Amino acid sequence: MSTPTATIRFATREDLPVIVELIRELAVYEHLEHLATATPERLEAELFGERPACECLIGEHAGEAVGFALFFHNFSTFLCRKGLYLEDLFVRPSARGTGMGKALLQRLARIAVERGCGRFEWSVLDWNVDAQAFYQRMGATMLPDWRICRVTGEALQALGAPPA
Repeated sequence: MSTPTATIRFATREDLPVIVELIRELAVYEHLEHLATATPERLEAELFGERPACECLIGEHAGEAVGFALFFHNFSTFLCRKGLYLEDLFVRPSARGTGMGKALLQRLARIAVERGCGRFEWSVLDWNVDAQAFYQRMGATMLPDWRICRVTGEALQALGAPPA
């Protein structure tokens, strides 16, 4: 936490509307708003359902949510240990430069250490050089030899279809 009025805490069900609002703000920032279909109802099942898929931290300043970090566990076969994967980190423009992003990353790193994770990793868009520089200042290494592979929509349906 960077200042006495800044806090990082785990999200609760009551935070669902603001988390979705922050997700939409992130999507606009990344020029991907056409892909943002999250709703409080859908997110509730994934964060707080019977088998949660992810967890979320809320960054607050003076009692107002100004950022979030949504994360989940993955697994490294080489390390034979779970890892912590940061799906999204977003701090509202009005709160950038206050230490909130750093505080969120530090809290995630503490969670990874406390849970015995072998890695803490995430992806960043190639055009987001400000974020890349920030992450490198926090000790992250950019992995130029890796590419993200994704199958979604109709291609996912086709790939996952039962054999004919």
